[in-house]
Amino acid sequence: MKQLNLTLTLITAAASALLLSACGSNNQAAAPQIRVTDLAAGVYAVSSGDAAGLSEGKYYAAADGSRLLVLNDASQKASALYRRTGNGQWSMTPPPSADTTLELANSNAVTAPQASLSTLARSYTLRLSSGEMASFSIASSGDIVAGSSTCKLSGKLTTSPLPGTLKASLTSAACGDLPAQSDGYLVVDSDYAPASFRLLATSGTTLVDLWAYAE
Repeated sequence: MKQLNLTLTLITAAASALLLSACGSNNQAAAPQIRVTDLAAGVYAVSSGDAAGLSEGKYYAAADGSRLLVLNDASQKASALYRRTGNGQWSMTPPPSADTTLELANSNAVTAPQASLSTLARSYTLRLSSGEMASFSIASSGDIVAGSSTCKLSGKLTTSPLPGTLKASLTSAACGDLPAQSDGYLVVDSDYAPASFRLLATSGTTLVDLWAYAE
């Protein structure tokens, strides 16, 4: 009888543990779902919202399903960055607190310059949010090499399926509020002139937006 009671006790304890585990899983909040208007492969000038609160930006779409959408504020700084790899799930930086659906009010196809390491290989400067200037260069290998400025910005550029872009992995040191590590895209766009390109990257919930000018 003692053996039977011990067996029943163990079975009851195991069942309780499984029930608590299931309850814990059910209590975990699901990540917010993000939906964005899907456009065919190409580059688009887009807008979202209405006349009372219109946001404009660019939408980059690849044949493999990858997408990049940047919306700008009134000063042409990125206010939100939407990304999708292949046909996976959309992500948004800064992240939303609830399910989000972005309907584009307008989308006009535009021609994007080609992003080529051979044409980008040279020295550049950019201005940080503090006003400090940072210098760096891009090698034909895709290496981003820090210059003589206090802010040391380095990293690596690789090919991207998105038109007018290269994938960018960035590392920074002594660069004010820039995160130590971030990843995203180098974007070439004639609308960004006189800037040579724009670095759009993320680190956790932080959005990085840097405009680079050829020296």
